[in-house]
Amino acid sequence: MRHALIFAAGLGERMRPLTDHTPKPLLEVGGKPLIEWHLERLAAIDVRYVVINTSHLADQFPDVLGDGSRWGLRIRYAYEGPTPLETGGGMLNALPLLGPEPFIAVSADIYSDYDYAALPLEPAGLAHLVMVPNPDWHATGDFVLDQGLLHEDGPGARLTFGNIGLYRPAFLHGQTPGRFKLLPLYQQAMRDGQLSGEHYDGFWRNLGNPAQLAELDAHLRGS
Repeated sequence: MRHALIFAAGLGERMRPLTDHTPKPLLEVGGKPLIEWHLERLAAIDVRYVVINTSHLADQFPDVLGDGSRWGLRIRYAYEGPTPLETGGGMLNALPLLGPEPFIAVSADIYSDYDYAALPLEPAGLAHLVMVPNPDWHATGDFVLDQGLLHEDGPGARLTFGNIGLYRPAFLHGQTPGRFKLLPLYQQAMRDGQLSGEHYDGFWRNLGNPAQLAELDAHLRGS
């Protein structure tokens, strides 16, 4: 049984005014809340326990998603307070609910056809990241993928982190609760040879603004 974390605590500032009254993960796309697409794909690979971190308009999540039973899931909510804790602080805040085994983590504000069953059962090192081709708005990418390992620079394909990953709890060892990003932890893990990755070149979209949301909605309704 795998556990999963969905990052859903962001303020969605670039998605305003849509997010003034609705958290971005609960905005509808293709006829259902964006986060529901993730819940369905996680349930499809027999994930049965999902932690959703929340902050902005947090009370709306249990009202819309409930306890997860409609997908065969058990949902727990990890409230971060009125100010989001960033990716690292949010993951650390949710860790007590996730247990000691490796867990999947995905950002609620992406959409992808990626099959979570393609992830390894556990990372070879501390974490395993799904990398995607560089979109126009991020042409320089994030990390270099070379023979299954990620590096800050060097030979190999330079790709963008697709905000889907598999993590060991030890990835966060020694971190202090509070606001912090995951990027410095990725960089340290790369230097230690502890960050693996894969290249996914299927359908993937980052949803940062209303135009991108509308484009995806049209695509899903058309297909």
